[in-house]
Amino acid sequence: MRLFAAVLPARAAVDELAAEVDLLRSLPGAGALRWTGREGWHFTLAFMGEVDDELVPELRTRLARAAHRTEPFPLRLHGGGRFGRRVLWTGAAGGLDEMRLLAERADAAARRSGVPMEEHRRYQAHLTIARGRTDAADLRPFVERLQEFEGTRWEVAELALVRSNLPGGGEAGRGPRYETVGSWPLGRAS
Repeated sequence: MRLFAAVLPARAAVDELAAEVDLLRSLPGAGALRWTGREGWHFTLAFMGEVDDELVPELRTRLARAAHRTEPFPLRLHGGGRFGRRVLWTGAAGGLDEMRLLAERADAAARRSGVPMEEHRRYQAHLTIARGRTDAADLRPFVERLQEFEGTRWEVAELALVRSNLPGGGEAGRGPRYETVGSWPLGRAS
């Protein structure tokens, strides 16, 4: 199955972001973007790709340990940016050091479980909200609008293991469907 470790935003944060995305979708050029849905909004910590079923029990044990070793931390959605001409995202503020540490621990958990991980990159907290349908999409007006976006603080209290179900039949414009297949509370007292 196709898996990744993630932080899922609180419902109130999702509601705030949905209101902001509604405004973004009213800007000129919004039709050139494929907007992600609120049910799929997440901060990927460690993308594992296809994971053999026999590795999943050990992965779950190690992710639980990574969560247990990481204390809850504050986070809020904040600002935004782009990767190239194709990906529009909102960022995060608050406990970014703690989030990077949790990402490193999730990556290490996957590696120690036998999951072949791609080369390690410095973690950058981002939540994808749209993708350009082509390289011709101009994301600058959307990034400028996102600079003003400030979400309400919430406490990140768990680490999630999420399954990415890719759309079948090659349907144009459909993105993956996400399913949480495990979650573990952060911190020793949990």
